[in-house]
Amino acid sequence: MDRPHRAEHRDAAGEAALPGAVGVSRLRVYDWPAPPGADGRCGGTPHMHLACTEAYAVTGGHGAVEVVTAEGAGTVALAEGDLVWFTPGTVHRLVNEGELRILVLMQNAGLPEAGDAVFTFPPEVLADPDAYRAAAALDPADPEGSARRRRDLALDGYGALRDRAARGDASAATAFHAAALRLVRPRLASWRRTFESGPAAAVARTAAQLAALADGDTAHLRSAAVHRGEAGDAWGMCGRLDTYPARDGTRVI
Repeated sequence: MDRPHRAEHRDAAGEAALPGAVGVSRLRVYDWPAPPGADGRCGGTPHMHLACTEAYAVTGGHGAVEVVTAEGAGTVALAEGDLVWFTPGTVHRLVNEGELRILVLMQNAGLPEAGDAVFTFPPEVLADPDAYRAAAALDPADPEGSARRRRDLALDGYGALRDRAARGDASAATAFHAAALRLVRPRLASWRRTFESGPAAAVARTAAQLAALADGDTAHLRSAAVHRGEAGDAWGMCGRLDTYPARDGTRVI
């Protein structure tokens, strides 16, 4: 028997969320050349996540992701079919060498949107929370221009950071980590609430389902449903994004 279609449904258990509280978006990496004084290559805004692992599944074009960690600096080539992921603390910069398109999978949906990313602005901007917020914000009246200015300022700080890391200076990354923590510390309590209501709740839900199955209880299977996420458009850190709702979907069956 066909079930009636229902719209904007999300059950109490949160089953309308994307699997495992993962964030998904389609990324078209910016083709803006770097400003004078940088390397001139096209690409995105260097930044770092503090509590989320990020994965790139390359769906078209080619390019690279540059990274800086406490171990040094490196570059990973990207081409269609590649899958690359990196853990918290990895400063990364996408380089677009030809129509680079990526499906981005982000751990802990809700945390990146809550600010779990810090741009590699110059040290004087990182040291001033008000200056940082102003530099990171997008102007609704000029989203493209402000996204490009934000990218260029981050490249300014990134160049010095990467040069130090490439010379074997481990303190370059650790100093940036410390500056990032100072910026986000006031938001950690709200991040905890986001995590507990999203990713942690998804794990707890699976644990409860496994316990029920072990007891011979299949009640949760009777609430099976199909959901659809509608893409939204955004000016992202590294390119234009088709974003999908992580927490709510439209129930179609």
